[in-house]
Amino acid sequence: MSISVQNISKSYKNIKAIDAVSFEVNPGELFGLIGPDGAGKTTIFRILTTLLITDEGTASVVDYDVVKDYKAIRNSVGYMPGKFSLYQDLTVEENLSFFATIFGTTIEENYELIKDIYIQIEPFKKRRAGALSGGMKQKLALCCALIHAPKVLFLDEPTTGVDPVSRKEFWQMLKRLQRKGITILVSTPYMDEASLCDRIALIQKGKVLKIDSPQAITANYEKVIYDIQSKNTHGLIHDLKNYPSHYSVYAFGEFIHYIDKNADFNLKDLEAYLENKNHSEIIIKKAITTIEDVFMDL
Repeated sequence: MSISVQNISKSYKNIKAIDAVSFEVNPGELFGLIGPDGAGKTTIFRILTTLLITDEGTASVVDYDVVKDYKAIRNSVGYMPGKFSLYQDLTVEENLSFFATIFGTTIEENYELIKDIYIQIEPFKKRRAGALSGGMKQKLALCCALIHAPKVLFLDEPTTGVDPVSRKEFWQMLKRLQRKGITILVSTPYMDEASLCDRIALIQKGKVLKIDSPQAITANYEKVIYDIQSKNTHGLIHDLKNYPSHYSVYAFGEFIHYIDKNADFNLKDLEAYLENKNHSEIIIKKAITTIEDVFMDL
């Protein structure tokens, strides 16, 4: 097992950041921790990369214990924290050489591993890291995390604040790295990125809500979700929440997502109720269930 986490907990004073979290990541897997800010994702990453010690539970990375074998783990993993943490006053080339030297290697020795990424930033190799765009900083940070050919790659919210094109390119790079046999653990608050992982753990307030493949999570969701729209969106949310058999109501793009307590409830009754509340141009149709819908329900 590349990563094994067994009932780990961590508190900061009176706040429990993670609470009895358990999961395993298989060799060569792209595993995602999916959840909003404050869910506990970064705390888990810091424990697995030996930067924090758990209050309870055990964890191992490539069969090394995160407490006893912390030096071996640091040589076996690459870590890209959520905040850009390279040296802003060093150039692209200087940053990469610096990290290679720390791990006792060279850019040339592991060039094949980073080549696909490095060729995109090579034209800017003499530019200081602080002057790079968000997408270029992200690629440089990934190169530095890979320079010593790690067995496991930890990426903590790597696409936060990055433009959509760079986000797409980044995930394509991750898929290529996975094909080279690297195990990847990535965290993200973006629910649309969850579908790009082999398996995901949905996490909220320090607890794992569900672990499975993205396809299985949506396929096994038993409730029926409806897209509802009318001319008065604000009033629509209010009136749907007051409908006697409503279970869940929340805004979702241009529609309101509605779930009823009764799977066989009559749509005509709901439509008549909304018309009685002076709604016009009413649309009610079945929605396609997404990871975000399941997460909101959980």
